[in-house]
Amino acid sequence: MEAIKTKESRIVNTDQVLSCDLNNYNTLFGGVLMKKLDNVATLSARRHSRVKECVTASTDSIDFLCPIHQTDSVCIESFVTYTGKTSMEIFCKVIAEDMMTGERRMAATAFLTFVALDEKKQPVEVPGIIPETEEEKFLYNTAKERAEMRRLRRKKSKELAEYITVRKPWDK
Repeated sequence: MEAIKTKESRIVNTDQVLSCDLNNYNTLFGGVLMKKLDNVATLSARRHSRVKECVTASTDSIDFLCPIHQTDSVCIESFVTYTGKTSMEIFCKVIAEDMMTGERRMAATAFLTFVALDEKKQPVEVPGIIPETEEEKFLYNTAKERAEMRRLRRKKSKELAEYITVRKPWDK
């Protein structure tokens, strides 16, 4: 399978902040941004793998760096930064722009992992990537470390799942 340039998976989505998206502090709800991140990252994964369906395997991190206000636009840029056999790491950056002043600031960053599925809902091989820009190369060169952290975190999550209950709280 032939590798694909990172820019081929790039998705840019800009949206306004509506009053129904605000929390008690009049800033964007973190959960609203999380949904937007997952939607945009899914498109990057599908564009890269060219399959009908990609599923979120993990949200590795979302770092909220500054609040997003109703006077801001929210621009989410996502692209594939690394691939395994069937998985893709997607990087998302969130840029808030004050629509009155034009000031742009990095509001959040996130890494999500997706798996491409075939029509039988089975994982399918994905092409590698070819990073070109300084940003793409940096993210690609640091991806193996993040992948190892994901493997360790997943192992710990499975260990934890063995010790926690699924019983209803009132069923002692």
